[in-house]
Amino acid sequence: MAKSTAAKAEPKLLSGGNPRIAKGHGDAPVQAYIAAMPGWKREIGGRLDALIERAVPGVHKAVKWNSPLYGVEGEGWFLGVHCFAKYIKVAFFRGMSLEPVPPGASSSQDTRYLSIHEGDAFDEAQFSAWVKQASQLPGERM
Repeated sequence: MAKSTAAKAEPKLLSGGNPRIAKGHGDAPVQAYIAAMPGWKREIGGRLDALIERAVPGVHKAVKWNSPLYGVEGEGWFLGVHCFAKYIKVAFFRGMSLEPVPPGASSSQDTRYLSIHEGDAFDEAQFSAWVKQASQLPGERM
């Protein structure tokens, strides 16, 4: 019986490589998501989380739809993270209003993406600047 309990504690990956994490508000579900990120993505997920916390002290966190969301309490969500098989996608929900505009296009008029692949150079200063800007814009209500 101990085996089945241990197996249930292990997060499952959905098709495409995204961790399946129960929805919830606060830091704990986000940390559970990061811990379940496979391979090299776990280290990047931790770096993203730390940079977001530094850029926006007191950032509000949640996991919804198997993705961590970051926002300002009472103001909505400004950023989401999602794992895919070969990369991590960061969604800036008001990305078209950021300077410079993040590189990844979206079918949504306002959203822009940053895709991070294994071995990519990651500009922490630019990411932090986008996070600060995004946190000051009206957030998404989800």
